[in-house]
Amino acid sequence: MPELPDITVYVEALRARIVGARLEAIEIRGISLLRSVDPPLREAEGKRVVGLRRLGKRIVIALEEDLFLVLHLMIAGRLHWKEPGARTAGRNLLASFRFDTGILTLTEASTKKRAHLHLVRGAEALRQHDPGGLDVLEADLASFRASLIQENHTLKRTLTDPHLFSGIGNAYSDEILHRARLSPVKLSQRLEDDEVARLFAATRTVLTDWTERLRAEAGAGFPEHVTAFRPGMAVHGRFREPCPDCGAPVQRIVQAESESHYCARCQCGGKLLADRALSRLLRKDWPRTLDELEARRKGGS
Repeated sequence: MPELPDITVYVEALRARIVGARLEAIEIRGISLLRSVDPPLREAEGKRVVGLRRLGKRIVIALEEDLFLVLHLMIAGRLHWKEPGARTAGRNLLASFRFDTGILTLTEASTKKRAHLHLVRGAEALRQHDPGGLDVLEADLASFRASLIQENHTLKRTLTDPHLFSGIGNAYSDEILHRARLSPVKLSQRLEDDEVARLFAATRTVLTDWTERLRAEAGAGFPEHVTAFRPGMAVHGRFREPCPDCGAPVQRIVQAESESHYCARCQCGGKLLADRALSRLLRKDWPRTLDELEARRKGGS
C-alpha cells in the first residue's frame, strides 16, 4: 500500500501537472471504485483544480466550488500520467481523469478491487475521510508519546493504526522499528522514555529519508514505480536476507494479512518472535532464539 513517502511524491508530481488545469472528463471503468453518489461525479467535470493534499494515505484533489475528489489507492492501486490525447486501455484500468494538461489513470493489479474514490462537497464532508492520525513530521515528542500510549497494542499495530498515526503502513513500520531497535510485538504502553524518544526519532528519519529518496528517483518525471519492496530497505521484504547492520538473517511473522519483517538480533535480543500459526503447529519444536534456529539449519544441511 502506498504510504506517506509514496503519497507525498504522488501529490507533488500531480501538483506540478494539474493545479490550475481543468478536469474535462472522468471515466470510471471499475464498478467498485466510486463509493459516493451525492454530489454526482459529473459535477466535478469542467472544474479547475485549485489544490492537492495528502490526507493520511488518501490523495485529495481540490476543485472549484468547494468540491474534493478523495482517492484511496489501498494495496494495489497505482497512478500513471499520460500526455493529452494518449490512449487509455488495459485490463487493470479502473479510471481515467482527463485534464487539459494530460491524463491521470488509475490501475489496480489485484483481483480484490479495494481502491476507492469519493466526491464530496465542503470541508466538513472532507473531514469525515480523515482518520485523524498524528502527522509525525509535524509533531513534537510529547504529542507523539500521547498518540503512542493512547491504546496498549503492539508497536506494529500502533504505528499502522491510521487513527493514531498518519500515513504509516506495513512497509515503513518495519523500517522504523528496525531503525529504533524495537520489537514489533512490544506493547506501546511499556516503553521506557528513552525508547519512546528513539522511536520518535526513527519515525521522522525513516519517513523523511524515504520521501527524499523517492523524490530524487522520480526527478521531474511522474513516479511510475511505486512499490512496497524497494532496494535499500533494511528489513521489509528481505526475509532470510542478511540484516544490513549485524548480518543476521531477517525474520518474518505473519498475522492475518499482515507480515512483519525484523532482525531478531538487533530488535529482540536474539529471540525469535512466535508466528502464531507455525509456532502452534511446531509447539516444542519451535526454535526460541536465532542461535537455536541457525543450529537446526546447520544440523539439517
